[in-house]
Amino acid sequence: MEEILYYFPQLSAQQKEQFEQLKGLYEEWNAQINVISRKDLDEFYTRHVLHSLAIAKVITFEAQTKILDVGTGGGFPSIPLAILFPEVSILAVDSIGKKIKVLNAIAESLGLKNIQAKHQRAETVEDKFDFIVSRAVTRTAGFIPWVKDKFNTKSFNDRKNGFLFLKGGDLKEELSEVRKKYEEFRIPDFFSDPFFETKKVIYMPK
Repeated sequence: MEEILYYFPQLSAQQKEQFEQLKGLYEEWNAQINVISRKDLDEFYTRHVLHSLAIAKVITFEAQTKILDVGTGGGFPSIPLAILFPEVSILAVDSIGKKIKVLNAIAESLGLKNIQAKHQRAETVEDKFDFIVSRAVTRTAGFIPWVKDKFNTKSFNDRKNGFLFLKGGDLKEELSEVRKKYEEFRIPDFFSDPFFETKKVIYMPK
């Protein structure tokens, strides 16, 4: 939790309280439904919360921004982003229903009104969004066809509407398959923990 406060010192009292509650809520739910490995739970704030918030070092979402989190798992990056940006609207989807159950319960416990979680595949989502986020779901070339028609046409953030991927390792080969322009941001430029050594945020305009 100290890392969150160090890198995001502007948090309100409510946001601090919500972030502080997160680990206990996930520990409680993880005892019933395994959504996070034990090793990752021990490093919860670094490996899940701070990792998710790397996106916020690339873009500061404007109020009313609509975000789709595809393959959200237990709620990453959507839950940390919902806390940090209370005026955005987030839809988180996953094909595994028990993970969505956990996400919805945690959002309710935290009083988050700006996030909705659904048990469905990304292809079946009917709404339009400004940004689509994802954390290590699949290769980019396979991911984009699921959601390429789900963007709003008008952009109003500092960056044009598009994808924000949390990925790791050497991505040159993977991203060359897509044949789209992109920007690569090294997370170690934002956060010093060794866990982030090979981690990146990839921004790709729609």
